Amino acid sequence: MAVDAGHRCRAAVISIGLESSANLDDLCTMKEKDAIKALSALAQPTRLGIFRLLVTAGPDGLSVGVIQEQLDLASATLSFHLKELTHAGLVSSRQEGRFVYYAAEIDHMNGLVDFLTENCCQGVETADCKPRKKVKC
Repeated sequence: MAVDAGHRCRAAVISIGLESSANLDDLCTMKEKDAIKALSALAQPTRLGIFRLLVTAGPDGLSVGVIQEQLDLASATLSFHLKELTHAGLVSSRQEGRFVYYAAEIDHMNGLVDFLTENCCQGVETADCKPRKKVKC
């Protein structure tokens, strides 16, 4: 019988010494909440395009001006979508002088893919299903 994610999470929380935590359910559902937030953010064509562009750019990211130019977006539109992606944990920003750079949070993206595929084929490799190995960019 398969163990559901809530039981695995609760066991993991207890094993690291947080069994006295007041709200184990909040800790155990955070991963699911993060996945929902990220998927919701990416379920919009402009945000998906921004995110894919930033993934292509790698860890250094791109300046707001370059993103705006590459995707032909108005400043207000780009700002709104970058805020949503940041809130979802999919991108981060840094300021260098008078320029703001955004970069994809590759670890968060990989965590999302891991979350979506963690129960793939119940962990058994077949010709059609190969459980994902964790990768880091």
